[in-house]
Amino acid sequence: MTVNGRTEGRRKRVPRQEREQQIIDVAVTVFAKRGYHAASVDEIAELAGISKPMVYLYLDSKEGLFLACLRREADRLVAAFQGAAQAVGGAQAGGGAPELRLHAGLSAFFAFVAEHRDSWVVLHRQASELSEAIASAVADARRAVMAEVAGLVRDGITESAGGSQLDDEDADFVAYALVGAADSLTDWMSGHPGQSPEGVTLRLMNMVWVGMGRVLEGEVWVPGE
Repeated sequence: MTVNGRTEGRRKRVPRQEREQQIIDVAVTVFAKRGYHAASVDEIAELAGISKPMVYLYLDSKEGLFLACLRREADRLVAAFQGAAQAVGGAQAGGGAPELRLHAGLSAFFAFVAEHRDSWVVLHRQASELSEAIASAVADARRAVMAEVAGLVRDGITESAGGSQLDDEDADFVAYALVGAADSLTDWMSGHPGQSPEGVTLRLMNMVWVGMGRVLEGEVWVPGE
């Protein structure tokens, strides 16, 4: 449209939710590349194609922006685990043997880390070193994954013929061992790029699930025996 000899163009309005996701997409990359402290909101705003005040308007502060990145990527990771585990049972969520659902969930976990390295750097390497609010968000994400794993371990114990030998505390113990091992193995994967997510999952399942199965069958290791 021409007004007083000048051509006026209307800037396309972007819905708030879409704009926030665009900002977060850029911020995840910048935080992963530069680290939380060295990353600048100016750079994030420039790469996102908006002004610095707009970033603050949408996400309040640099910490608020990092928290938004952390929560979104953590939600994606949990959703990947849940979706893969539930898909094993077909249309009926929760169907399928517990060990197969756990295998599928762990495979999705390692695949997520391999495919979204920037996200994992934000989730795993940086977040634990920052503020109390960020540490709390990390703890929430970890609890969500832990609950999924513990539930599948409990199902495996319940469905086992020797299930009466183990209880909920044992299930939690195994879940913590699995999740802790999975966390550490993401570092191992970065040093062994030829290892596939599926291969890492199989090795972990053999180490932990097979061991638990032997305990359920009555085999217990005691020092000196």
